[in-house]
Amino acid sequence: METRLTAAVLIVGGGPCGLMLANELGRRGVSAILVDEKPGTAFNPQANATQARSMEHYRRLGFADEIRREGLPADYPTDVAYFTRYTGYELARFALPSSSRAGELIKGMSGSWSAAELPHRVSQKYVEAVLRRHAERLAGIKLNYGHRLIGYIEGDDGIVGDIECIDDGSRFQVRADFLVGADGPRSMVRQSLGIVYGGETGTQRDFMGGRMLAVYLRAPEFYASIPHAKAWMYNCFNGDRRAFMASVNGRDEFAFHTQLRPGEDESAITINEARAAFQRACGAPIDCEVLSFLTWTAGHALVADGMQRGRVFLGGDAAHLFTPTGGLGYNTAIEDAVNLGWKLASVVKGVSPMALLDSYEIERRPVALRNTDYARRFADSLGLFAPAPEIEDATDEGREVRRIAGIYLEQHARAEFNIPGVTFGGRYDGSPIIISDGSEPPPDAANVYIPSACPGGRAPHAWLEDGVSLYDLFGFEWTLLQFGEVMSAHSSFTDAIRAIGADVKLVTLPKSLRDLYEADLALIRPDQIVAWRGAASQAGAIGRVLARAVGHGASDGARLAS
Repeated sequence: METRLTAAVLIVGGGPCGLMLANELGRRGVSAILVDEKPGTAFNPQANATQARSMEHYRRLGFADEIRREGLPADYPTDVAYFTRYTGYELARFALPSSSRAGELIKGMSGSWSAAELPHRVSQKYVEAVLRRHAERLAGIKLNYGHRLIGYIEGDDGIVGDIECIDDGSRFQVRADFLVGADGPRSMVRQSLGIVYGGETGTQRDFMGGRMLAVYLRAPEFYASIPHAKAWMYNCFNGDRRAFMASVNGRDEFAFHTQLRPGEDESAITINEARAAFQRACGAPIDCEVLSFLTWTAGHALVADGMQRGRVFLGGDAAHLFTPTGGLGYNTAIEDAVNLGWKLASVVKGVSPMALLDSYEIERRPVALRNTDYARRFADSLGLFAPAPEIEDATDEGREVRRIAGIYLEQHARAEFNIPGVTFGGRYDGSPIIISDGSEPPPDAANVYIPSACPGGRAPHAWLEDGVSLYDLFGFEWTLLQFGEVMSAHSSFTDAIRAIGADVKLVTLPKSLRDLYEADLALIRPDQIVAWRGAASQAGAIGRVLARAVGHGASDGARLAS
């Protein structure tokens, strides 16, 4: 070994989870070295939907607008549409707003969609590029694509990882306090820990269950060749070639996915056959250039049996593997990074004890189980609904089965693509660093979200009178909301906070917003989760509340909640 590098965290994997973690750490002044075998960020356009919660986190980091400018043109509709074939009959359409329209709508929305951001339909390849650019600008963050972890040793005081350069075989060591495996479904880090996936795999469905062919293609004549309004997601529904296709740039690039049919040999697929599969779904010989193609398996709903062993953690696909219905895999990975990032930083800086890190698996694994279950349900709804044999026929029977299919598919689209409950409703109830007040959280439902400040869930959002998002007032670390001048009589507040060492921003809001939180005070974590809420009479306990929330034991939990 010629060199040994030192960082607080060694991140293995440069996809969304690893890059988001690098941003979370770097913004907090915590050093990290990231390695990834790939030569750079993604070329293929997988994961084409960024949920609103991920956009809120990008907003917190300051680059949501940059993400929203990527991918489709600002005026491009993000409709989800279903066709017998792309040049054939349109069966159903779920209309969704363009990026520019979403920006206009968001401030007028309430209830389930009371949020700082709406979803954005953008390929992961663009998101990764933005995440990489911002990570590279941060002091203490070093990104090493074209490098792989070949082994590591964990000791009482840290990790020593052996890194190899793919191009020339040269090696170096990294000494780090912690190791995070965000290295995908075949995770070397997960395997090194002896952790296995549990859950459901190998599910067979008419669609979204089995071997799939993914084709990244350029088809400049596509829009001019089909007799339908533009959409973001094009679904092909017939008995011959079921498929879905996302528009990547709104001009000529598409991500086409089709289920391989019985007898099709994936090892023998050529560029010409990939092109033919696309044209078959089109129902016309629309010319296209195949940029890349590969095969993958749908039908997974898997979660690792553990997400932490000692100083080693798992996130993203290394910890959970989804069938992509609902677009939940990449978005769950982003929240893994957000959750783990502030906790690692708090421990590295000496604010929190090592015990804080135990809350990562306690909080994130149940959410992974929840989200993989939702994705499985969406896949069942779409993949187990088979097209009638007459669906392409120009007959009365064909017209009737298309009408029936259209009703079902429109209902399915609303169920899969209007999911504020899934997006915002993940909770950390039972976590040792959440101080319960005895209230019941709202029910968990995919398509309905009830904003609630019940500790353990996302902080309720509001747009203030001056058009500012409440979230924009939050501190980057901890935030204490007071509704009125609740803390003015507690001069010891600053001393209590200083003794703990946490960065807490006090935000005063008008009493008219108190009903949103149903409390006089609310402590908001760095990941915008409500850690505690209480009455004005409990203001003197803020020091003890914060101490527990940053991981200094739960012995006062019952008394704090009272």
